[in-house]
Parts: sequence; C-alpha cells; structure tokens
Amino acid sequence: MAQATIIDGKLFAANLRERIAVEVADLKAAHGVTPGLAVVLVGEDPASQTYVRNKGVQTLEAGMHSETHRLPADTAEADLFALLDRLNADPAIHGILVQFPVPEHLSQDRIVARISPDKDVDGLTVTNAGRLASGLPALTSCTPVGCMMLLRDVLGDLRGKRAVVIGRSNLMGKPMAQLLLAADCTVTIAHSRTVDLPAVCREADILVAAVGRAEMVRGDWIKPGAAVIDVGITRLPSLDPVRAAEGKTRLVGDVAFKEAVEVAGWITPVPGGVGPMTIACLLQNTLTAAKRIHGVEG
Repeated sequence: MAQATIIDGKLFAANLRERIAVEVADLKAAHGVTPGLAVVLVGEDPASQTYVRNKGVQTLEAGMHSETHRLPADTAEADLFALLDRLNADPAIHGILVQFPVPEHLSQDRIVARISPDKDVDGLTVTNAGRLASGLPALTSCTPVGCMMLLRDVLGDLRGKRAVVIGRSNLMGKPMAQLLLAADCTVTIAHSRTVDLPAVCREADILVAAVGRAEMVRGDWIKPGAAVIDVGITRLPSLDPVRAAEGKTRLVGDVAFKEAVEVAGWITPVPGGVGPMTIACLLQNTLTAAKRIHGVEG
C-alpha cells in the first residue's frame, strides 16, 4: 500500500488568508467596515505569547484592525471583566479572544461568559455552542472549522462516513463532532474512559485526534485508507543526543506519524497541518462577525 497523502495545512491556510484579505478589502470599499480583532493575554506564558504575536501579525496582513491587550499575571477578575466590557461595547472590535490558559485565580468559564456571543470568535459561549448543536448559524471554534475545511478538500462529500473524534473538550472535541454530524457523518466521541479505544479508532473513515498525548495513536489503530487529522502538539526533546543536551526540542502530534503514514490514506503532519489553519479560521470568524454585526450579507 502506498504511503498516505500529506495534507498541507500550511499551504491551504495561506490560500485562505489571501481570500480573506480580498473579502476584507471588499467590505471596506463597499461598506466602510474594517473587521477588528482584540486578543487578550493574561500573564507571560511563552507559548501563549508566540500565539498572540502570530495572531496580531496575520490580522494586520489581512487588512484588519488588530489590538493586543497584555495584562499582568496577577490581574484581578474585575479588571479583566472591565476590559472585556469595554471591548464588547467598542464598535471597532468585532472579535474578542482571551488566550487560554489563564492564571489559576481566574475562571475560564466566567471569562467566556463575559464575552458577547456576537464577538465570540473562539465559539466558546453557551450561545454559540447551543446554536451549533441546534444547526443554526454560529461562530464556531477555529480549529474544528479548519479541520473540516481540510477534510472537505481531500475527501469532498463526507456524507455517510464513519468519524471518530478522540477528545471531548469544549474548544475542540465537541464542536468537531457537531460539525461532522452536520456533514452527515456517523460520529463517535472517544475519550479516556472509552473501552478498547484502538478498536473504536479502527472503525473510522475519518479519525480526529485531539487529546494532547504525544504519539498515543499508533499505526495499528488506523483503518487502512482513513483520513487522519492530528490536532495534538507536544514538545519533546530532540532525538539527536547532542541537540537534546543543548535543550533543543521537536514537535510531535497525538498520532505516531511514521507508523500512521504507512496505513492512512491522508494525514496531517505536525507541524504544518492543523496548526496554521487555526489562525486563518480566526480571521475568517472575525470577518464573519463583522459582517453579521453590520448586517452585511455573505
């Protein structure tokens, strides 16, 4: 059997960002509206700082208005909420994203509930989650949306396919399952309590791994010819002893790539697969939010 086709998320995301930039320019020209995204970072988590910086750069490159609000790690909830209230009321801002995780003294659930559903570009509010589950238009979590774009690009029609999602988070697993269900897939959500997880995975035409456990999904878990979407990303020491001694690291996903590529029909690499799609879909959500807020069709 031939090796799996590598799904190039980096290329797809670049093309998507180009299309978004054209739509942003058209929206400005026709309606005088510039989509605006505000990202809030509490604390100094190094990975979060990198993500936030990349989001700001790509927002500006798409022709959007970008704001980044960096708050100290000891920021009180009341002060964070005051900022969110100002952003909710700011007509220049159409999307609000608080970078998680936040320091332990802050509640993610309470933060999400404070964001206007109209500007909830992470798709985490009860309103948007409920609209998604009900089949109504909703702002939907960026990574699942990106995964669906990649799947449709390589598979076309998804109707009738058996899909297994490993992971049940509000940000990834649950919305991913809802989107697959809406595409007429037969969906199973697997998790840490699933009995005989490898056997469940082997039933999948579409396997989405989103648990954050390095290389947990082995090659013999995968149905031959399946489409494998690897959402996980873990930083491990370099395989080169010298580089490892220097503190150099490598990125791996939830899927044992070298094994899986020999079995799957299509597979996303880590890095360069799902990751680039997340920010591109964040820009798409911000554009969508701006259009809805201003009553623009399309």
